[in-house]
Amino acid sequence: MSAQYLILLLCGAAAGGFINGLAGFGTALFALGFWLHILPPTEAVSLAVVMSVLSGLPGAWMVRHTIADKPIRLARFLLPALFGIPLGIALLTIINPGVLKVVIASFLILYGGFFAFRQSLPAINGSTPIKDSVIGFAGGVLGGAAGLSGALPTMWCAMRPWSKEETRAVTQPYNVLVLFIAGLLLAFNGVFDQAGFIRIAIVLPVTMLFAYIGMQVFRRLSDQAFRRLLIVLMLVAGVVLIVRELL
Repeated sequence: MSAQYLILLLCGAAAGGFINGLAGFGTALFALGFWLHILPPTEAVSLAVVMSVLSGLPGAWMVRHTIADKPIRLARFLLPALFGIPLGIALLTIINPGVLKVVIASFLILYGGFFAFRQSLPAINGSTPIKDSVIGFAGGVLGGAAGLSGALPTMWCAMRPWSKEETRAVTQPYNVLVLFIAGLLLAFNGVFDQAGFIRIAIVLPVTMLFAYIGMQVFRRLSDQAFRRLLIVLMLVAGVVLIVRELL
């Protein structure tokens, strides 16, 4: 294991952990920019999935009381996603994941670019159970097909005038559970080997440390600042994703 390999491995862990601790999503998008330089795609993605789940658990615990206050809201997103995941996996046989990622990246850029620099943020008020369920289902499909489960729910929740805790109480447990299922499917397909477990042991402490730092920054943000942060991160995530796919 060379010094360059170790540096890139730990930089990915730090970037992915911090963004997950801060925003509740994005571990794979930001960590893979480092890990794909040193690991084959399957191994890099499997490592990102494990780190996404493990670094997301403290964030979900942080907003556990908000989750308990509104369990039906989370269920509207999460239950349809469970049906979307196998459909997304099935779609892999007829849809090129790379093309799908470019399409999603373009949508993220358009969304983030339109809202990020506006003086007023979008606001969708009222209860929207059917739309919530559709977004949750679509996120599950994208999670199964391309590992992008968090993109649509995060965009949708960023347009709701919820507190930062309410937003995180949906997006964080949603991503953790969807990616946990994805990780189980990867394990079933024999992706994890001895070298993979060694990498997990190396990056886990760094990922969790920077997730903790990200959570401390999250605590200091106002509700409005957090909503704007999510929208800006959508733009950044779209640029990162499309550059990685096109190159």
